[in-house]
Amino acid sequence: MDLLTEIKALEQKARQLEPDTQERQKYWTAVQDYAEDFLGQIEEIPAYVESEKKGRELLDAEIGPARSLNELLALMGQALDKPGLNPASGGHLGYIPGGGLYPSALGDFLAAVFNRYAGVFYGSPGAVRMENQLLKWLAKSLNFPDTAAGNLCSGGSIANQIAIGCARDAAQLKARDFERAVIYSSKQVHHCVHKSINMVGLREAQIRYIPMDERFRMRADILVQQIAKDRAEGLLPFMVICSAGTTDSGAIDPLEQIADCCAAENIWMHVDAAYGGFFYLVDELRPSFKGLERADSLAIDPHKGLFLPYGTGAVLVRDGQQLFESQHLEASYLQDAYLDTEEVSPADLSPELTKHFRGLRMWLPLQLFGLEPFVAALTEKRRLTQYFYQKIQELGFEVGPPPQLSVMLYRYCPKSGGQNSFNLALVKKVRQDGRVFLSSTTIEGQVYLRLAVLSFRTHLQTIDNCLQVLAEAKAALLASGEWSD
Repeated sequence: MDLLTEIKALEQKARQLEPDTQERQKYWTAVQDYAEDFLGQIEEIPAYVESEKKGRELLDAEIGPARSLNELLALMGQALDKPGLNPASGGHLGYIPGGGLYPSALGDFLAAVFNRYAGVFYGSPGAVRMENQLLKWLAKSLNFPDTAAGNLCSGGSIANQIAIGCARDAAQLKARDFERAVIYSSKQVHHCVHKSINMVGLREAQIRYIPMDERFRMRADILVQQIAKDRAEGLLPFMVICSAGTTDSGAIDPLEQIADCCAAENIWMHVDAAYGGFFYLVDELRPSFKGLERADSLAIDPHKGLFLPYGTGAVLVRDGQQLFESQHLEASYLQDAYLDTEEVSPADLSPELTKHFRGLRMWLPLQLFGLEPFVAALTEKRRLTQYFYQKIQELGFEVGPPPQLSVMLYRYCPKSGGQNSFNLALVKKVRQDGRVFLSSTTIEGQVYLRLAVLSFRTHLQTIDNCLQVLAEAKAALLASGEWSD
């Protein structure tokens, strides 16, 4: 077979990757029907399903042969969308719930169809303008200065990594300095921060855990003392990582006092606001975030507080030039792209070169709905948490600190037997029930259950259902004694 004949034969097979209009319409109808069936039952579908196979049916569909879309959707319904945690459920009250707004899915669909490269302005000026517009809106909403710059990334992990790397570079730390460099946080800081510290090469840095007050907030007075002690010992304090809404308890560190300390000591202040940052949009809560606007950098997750699909994070750096200098590199094959730079390119502000066009999934719902429903939903989630805080005590549960945002701690203390084992058995029983999903944590040796209200589908009925499930599970455990020390 000559080369030309072979190319034409290969083309015929390759064209199978381009379905025609009729086939595309058939695909769209099948997928839309599948999605509508899911959404139409969303209030009845369990928040958690225990499964013996745990999705192993997927392994039978080996990659290679072609299959019909209907066959694949049926397999997905059985093995992918049924077992385990259902993050789309309003009953997802554990961990930190993600979102999943329908217009965001439409934005992702369009972004995938057009496949715009959102990394470089030259390649897709509209996509880059859209993402930069969203970041400027975010900076303005959080009272960051006009000099701020940032990036839409996959989540808090990468956002924190970018910020910590920028802080390292702004401090001009060299490898020989790493063992003397000191980073300060509380033990409530998210574990992705530790991963980020390792990823930017600071595994050997000194980590100081500053004690917390009775509400699990960093003690700013002790922070000041520890920095002075470290300087006296010849160390290099260079960064404080504080939280605006911890994962365990929803606590907000005293940001204004920490900002004062960092300013006096010329230390980089980073705020992990991945969970709590968007509550800043709620007027009554803004005083709790006082000092946030003074941070050198900040991580925040639109897939949490703006209810977007997973994989939507953001980082802001107060001095955008520092972020640019930390991340920007040039390559000869991109020399044409450097001739058209009306806007700074996302690829110059993050580790990602090839990146998903995340902007459309955020821009579309904000433009369609306006900001007001988002603020109302955030306010509602806080009110529901306050409501739960009152009602769970009426069921005989012990509670942690009053919730600052929409996460709180609680536990049941039986008159006899182990408290920790009882609460672990309780959360397991709730998971087996499946109507709602709850998670637990351990703080200073004590097991607590967590309530995390952030799904846009969580409303009053959901919380009442949760209270009923807990009451039933508690009564069943006390009657059966199904727990051990």
